[in-house]
Amino acid sequence: MPALIGLFLSGFIGILTEALPAGLLPAMSRTLHENISVTGQTVTVYAIGTAVAVIPLAVATTTWRRRDLLLFALAGQVITNGLTAISHNITLTLVVRFLAGLSSGLIWSLLGAYAARIAPEAKQGRAISIALGGIPVSLALGIPAGVFLGSVASWQTAFWASVALTVLTGVWALLTLPNLPGIARDRRHTVRQVLRLPGVRTILFVVGAFVIAHNILYTYIAKFLADEGLGAQTGPILFAFGAASVVSILLVGAHIDHHLRKIIVCCTVVFAAATLILALFTGITVLVYLAAAAWGLAFGSSATLFTTAIVVATGPAGDVAQSVMISVFCGSIAAGGLIGGALLSGLGSHALVEVCFVLVAAAIVAYSAKRHAFPANA
Repeated sequence: MPALIGLFLSGFIGILTEALPAGLLPAMSRTLHENISVTGQTVTVYAIGTAVAVIPLAVATTTWRRRDLLLFALAGQVITNGLTAISHNITLTLVVRFLAGLSSGLIWSLLGAYAARIAPEAKQGRAISIALGGIPVSLALGIPAGVFLGSVASWQTAFWASVALTVLTGVWALLTLPNLPGIARDRRHTVRQVLRLPGVRTILFVVGAFVIAHNILYTYIAKFLADEGLGAQTGPILFAFGAASVVSILLVGAHIDHHLRKIIVCCTVVFAAATLILALFTGITVLVYLAAAAWGLAFGSSATLFTTAIVVATGPAGDVAQSVMISVFCGSIAAGGLIGGALLSGLGSHALVEVCFVLVAAAIVAYSAKRHAFPANA
């Protein structure tokens, strides 16, 4: 368990570093002498860095010992967060944030497969669930804490606090994580080989449909609620989503090793039901809250579930396969924002939930793949 806490904190830091500027943009923009829209690209370039780097870096570093690689990635977060805190130049800040995204890509390429390797075979799913639990916890607790620090002190204080937490995480990882060997070059899998493995393309299709649907809705939920006359309740509705996301970690972690397929199918059906409720019953406020909670319950552990599925399906190729999945995950986040914006401009906000339902329904159809991607005995 202590070793898994090191992986949990590493994932926590990756998400915290990515999203922290979002709550600090007004103060950051004043320091950087730019408007908020330009300063907001500090979040965008980080995500781009993660998406473009995760596959090539994972392939290039498969021979590295695992703890050494994680410590190297955490050191990258320390340096780039420190440079962000002292920068007064937007160009330098954007370059540094892109580099921070590269180190984040290394972290994400490690977590799931690392957790699976240090856990007993019968408990790999639970180990992955703990290691990736830092994602929703960071969204629910870490980022608001950073914003609070920025409001009572300065935005730089929030970044220096993340530096301190990253250093402590590195020390914890050094003391608790086994330094597992990498994979010899002659046994290293290429991306092409991974994509040819049975079940991988089906899993990636489901990941894409699920995450695009989520981000279409999440990116523009405030506009959708405002158009439905619920704009004043956006905060509480999103709290219902966030609280349910955290609960999802506990529920999934307790059962993932014995019921992986059932949980993934259940989460997708629940997500589809939530979008259907939002499409048909926004006039009933209590149902909107229930739909938001159901959505959070379905999405909160999605990264854990899909990572476990692809690690189980690919075995020794898990490190590279996970990096491919993360690249699809990050790309789907960007695609969701773009598709949602086009839908909003062309068809209006109600089309958002309708398209989300269609995407999630397509993912449900993909679960007919019971042999390799989502085996019935998993």
